[in-house]
Amino acid sequence: MQSNPDSLPDDLPSPVDDGAADHLRGMRLPDVALTATDGRTVSLARLPGRTVAYAYPRTGEPGKPSLTPDWDAIPGARGCTPQACDFRDHHTELTARGVDHVFGLSTQPSAYQREAAERLRLPFPLLADPHRAFTMAAHLPVFEAGGHVLLRRLTLVIDDGVVSQLFYPVFPPDRSARQVLDWLDGAGA
Repeated sequence: MQSNPDSLPDDLPSPVDDGAADHLRGMRLPDVALTATDGRTVSLARLPGRTVAYAYPRTGEPGKPSLTPDWDAIPGARGCTPQACDFRDHHTELTARGVDHVFGLSTQPSAYQREAAERLRLPFPLLADPHRAFTMAAHLPVFEAGGHVLLRRLTLVIDDGVVSQLFYPVFPPDRSARQVLDWLDGAGA
């Protein structure tokens, strides 16, 4: 089954807040080094200022089959490319509102992420956690599909290593950056 990772089906199921990310609010993040697509090693716990990090299951490749035939039926699975593009398209607005760093985060290897970052022309790096060291240390919510352990979609606003705002679940995924902008324009400024 081939799908277009750039678009979302009209009948995309909405994920439910199962409380699996509640512990992240106010958490000092664990100091775990992650490989970025720009070649740096990044620890979200050590970054000064305000960081927005969105976690996603995996970006798709145009013309390639989905991870599983039922990918679109898994609540919260579909939409990684539209989510990344929303952050790309609103990156300037985020930085204008005081966001110092923007990152995407997945359990995909950095080489795979580099292809996606280049293809999508992302103005920010993606972070790789293929061994799930950060995922396990922070107890990020995950799900299994096609024999892979994948991150559930969420967005963290991090101030000097501490989670100050959590968006979970994120739906629809193509409005993820705009959810952060709405929060920044309100109480989050």
